[in-house]
Amino acid sequence: MEENIASLASAIGGRVKQERQARHWTLDQLAEAAGVSRRMLINVEQATMNPSVGTLLRISAALGVGLPDLVQSPEPKGVKVTRKGEGALLWSSEAGGRGVLVAGTEPPEVMELWDWTLAPGDQHVSEPHTPGTKELLQVLQGTVTVVAAEQTVVLEAGDSLSFPGDVAHSYGNNGPDAARFSLAVFERGVGSAHREANNA
Repeated sequence: MEENIASLASAIGGRVKQERQARHWTLDQLAEAAGVSRRMLINVEQATMNPSVGTLLRISAALGVGLPDLVQSPEPKGVKVTRKGEGALLWSSEAGGRGVLVAGTEPPEVMELWDWTLAPGDQHVSEPHTPGTKELLQVLQGTVTVVAAEQTVVLEAGDSLSFPGDVAHSYGNNGPDAARFSLAVFERGVGSAHREANNA
């Protein structure tokens, strides 16, 4: 498990550095564009820490790439298979909860597919994603409480929900048993601002 986390941190660090250098950006330029500290970027690029999902989203948005591009190795276009246990573990709780990015598409139309498990009492709070982001969630097991767009919705196994991902939102498990859900995140036009700036 620790080996997988270290390997993921190394892959993320390498991709962030590669994307930053391809744009001829300094650490300070990326830090300002992403709204994170220079020290944070150094830690990410050197794989000395496992950044939060929120931090990764800010970095990927600043670079104009999708989150899947930062956590998956570049591969030829075509069919991409992620076998059981091979997804990118990007969130975990002390109680055993996990947020695993299992698949994703490339910009500009980025779709992410997540497999989430929340232990009893777990809660994951997410910052607003880029404008226009949409999320779809289906509960596979247990009970999940979603707070989004100033609404609180309690979902049971088999229930689903669509909501805007460009507002602060959270997923929680207030029940006595583990909960599991699939989550799809759709971001439109990822990197288009960077392409327009380069074409200007």
